[in-house]
Amino acid sequence: MQLKTLNDIAKHLLLTDQLSFKQNPIIKGIETDSRKVKPNDLFICISGYTVDGHDYVHQAIAQNAVAIIAEKQIDQVDIPVIYVENTNEALGFLANYFYDFPSNQLHLIGVTGTNGKTSVTYLLDDIFKYNLKKTALIGTIEMKIVDQIYPIDNTTPESSFLQKGFSEMVYKNVDHCMMEVSSHALELGRVNGCDFDIAVFTNLSQDHLDFHGTMDDYLRAKMRLFERLGNKYRIDKPKYAVLNRDDPHFFSLKKATSQRVVTYGIEHPADFMAKDIQLSTHGTVFTLVVFNSEFKITTPLIGKFNIYNILAATVTAYLSGVSIHIIKGALAETSSIRGRFETVKGKQGFTVIIDFAHTPDSLENVLKTIRAFARNKVYLVMGCGGDRDRSKRPLMAAVGEKYADFLILTSDNPRTEDPSVIISDMKKGLESDRYVVKMDRLKAIHHAIDLAEKNDCILIAGKGHETTQTIGYKAIPFDDYKVAYEAIEERS
Repeated sequence: MQLKTLNDIAKHLLLTDQLSFKQNPIIKGIETDSRKVKPNDLFICISGYTVDGHDYVHQAIAQNAVAIIAEKQIDQVDIPVIYVENTNEALGFLANYFYDFPSNQLHLIGVTGTNGKTSVTYLLDDIFKYNLKKTALIGTIEMKIVDQIYPIDNTTPESSFLQKGFSEMVYKNVDHCMMEVSSHALELGRVNGCDFDIAVFTNLSQDHLDFHGTMDDYLRAKMRLFERLGNKYRIDKPKYAVLNRDDPHFFSLKKATSQRVVTYGIEHPADFMAKDIQLSTHGTVFTLVVFNSEFKITTPLIGKFNIYNILAATVTAYLSGVSIHIIKGALAETSSIRGRFETVKGKQGFTVIIDFAHTPDSLENVLKTIRAFARNKVYLVMGCGGDRDRSKRPLMAAVGEKYADFLILTSDNPRTEDPSVIISDMKKGLESDRYVVKMDRLKAIHHAIDLAEKNDCILIAGKGHETTQTIGYKAIPFDDYKVAYEAIEERS
């Protein structure tokens, strides 16, 4: 990576009246969190929803930042300040420039959609590793570069973190990088400048309307990923849009790209299809039809929703140069992903499943899968997140009531909202009294474990892999799997 000075950065921002600073330090890093600023860093002030970086300029200076980029007036500072109209947009470009546009040197796969993003990226990781490739992964759970794990705050991190990660991937000779691309990231410009080779769409259902306002705006945000594949055709670096043919938004997304569209599905004719599906409690078997050739696929993953994830990953891996025979071998050995239809392995005569399902559609998919093999009662522990889309709360409860025998309504990251208000919103979707409220999530899980009898099934939904419970502005340690396992041990 070539060294950049402050004047280099000003020049590349096209600030013709600020091309020369008397103080022209070498910039060693770009940071948006004042607590993480290191000597010779450039601090960029981002106006967030709850925190405004402009309020932390002096803390950044105390941490030895050597220059500031801001969109609001900064007073009483003795280091250079560059003013731009939008610091978010400036961050996207500068992070790319500072790290020498690293995604141009990667095989970058972006996966977007309401549900399934994490599963598809981890399936791809398994397939590429089975094919003896070096991989990197960015998403809801973590950022992983080869075997190094980095904690992550957002499904898609902000530009500076992202581009720094890409730079390390290039340094470590990563062959394939899979990244979850959230609608927030697309709307806020976090992936500006990312050179995607393949963009994958899983599905679209109600979520994040607190941010986007309407489903049309939510869809438009997703479409941006496919628009950003560009208009240029290259034989040496082809680009593809991988789309779910069975999703009702398929045609809108198809129109959003000028690149080659490759489809997958079960219900409608597609390039890659699954037929002769056999679902069981031990796994799934189906026939994969690829351009009129057929292959038998066996996988330990359970449920129809996972077949869609497998199809999306299969198409993407195939377009990335992996043979169907290699993909078939990888799928036979893949394992469940943490917090995604994950079975709690304890000493009990009933089944306990942890899943991240936090939308009406994802909850329905998981419950329908459980119903297909449930031999007795189905109990559901569920809540809804605070400071998020309120309109989906009664819908979530209605889905739970439809497919579960009994509901335990509880808290799920209430954030700054009163948990009782969230529960009240959920109860508006219920038509029966087959539920109980246990506001304390730990007590709710213990209650479900105490109720369960032989061959019953408990679904603990909403948090999946998460290891904290956010109450107010504080993240308190809390792991659904660990709590459920300990409750089973106590009962035993």
